[in-house]
Amino acid sequence: MNVLINIVIPVFGIILTGYLAARLNVLGKDSAAALNHFVFYFALPAALFIVMARAPIHEIFNWPFIGAFLGSSVLTLLIALGAGRLWFGQQLPKLTVAGLTAAFGNVFMLGLPLLLTAYGKDGALPAIVAALSLTTLICGSTAILEIARAKASSTLRAASQSASAILRNPVVISPLLGILYAASALPLPKAASNYLDLMAAAVAPTALFSLGLSLIDRQVRGSTAEAIWLTTLKVLVNPILAFALVTYVFNLEPQWSKAAIILSAMPIGANPYIIARQYNVHVETVSSAVVISTGISVVTISILLIWLGVG
Repeated sequence: MNVLINIVIPVFGIILTGYLAARLNVLGKDSAAALNHFVFYFALPAALFIVMARAPIHEIFNWPFIGAFLGSSVLTLLIALGAGRLWFGQQLPKLTVAGLTAAFGNVFMLGLPLLLTAYGKDGALPAIVAALSLTTLICGSTAILEIARAKASSTLRAASQSASAILRNPVVISPLLGILYAASALPLPKAASNYLDLMAAAVAPTALFSLGLSLIDRQVRGSTAEAIWLTTLKVLVNPILAFALVTYVFNLEPQWSKAAIILSAMPIGANPYIIARQYNVHVETVSSAVVISTGISVVTISILLIWLGVG
């Protein structure tokens, strides 16, 4: 019961507040985009940098945690690829988007605030390391989609453009810069530290509120059966695989083990939808899966946190 009162209700309560603000027209449709831009370009990069800059290098490169979290995501992706090919008869572009959808959780906008609520500042590092590890899936999926739509003569150019776009992403650059700063062992100037702390403090409430705002325009369309299947993979199969890996394969500290399982249970993130829109592949089904998984995760995450004894 304490988990529901102290963690789940505050986190999902802010999401609900954002949704109601949009539903009751307290904030206009442009508000979600504005808040998302603030989180993506300012608050989140500041949080990513400051957490990485202060973390010991050996904790950043926590290979057992990365192996458990990313391994469960890759296994989930492979299951989605097999089912997509055998059951839904999909070709490479749709298979790629479906696989990414099943494996890519909402680690930044929901997982990070959730762990911050559960563990305080100690919860930030596992979420950021997990999110960084997921960039490998984004890179791979983007490269495949670029190559699939490019002519043979322009394949190399398409791959180069894709890599360039990823490296210009502030959510990718800021933690990498933080790692470099941590490796230098230089102390952060007090003024810079205070500025980054103030900016980073806005991540959790703003991200959750913005997530609620963005749900107002999402509707269940496309293949409902496939959307439910992808949701099942993400919120049920993925954390079960993570649990198996942290229990039987990798040796992790208890908090990192729990973080790996919790983050694997996050609903489908926005990135698969963004990529689906960018390449005009499987858009409606992915959008539906985001909505369904977000709604169901209120129950699944609550049960998981109670079972793990978090909070």
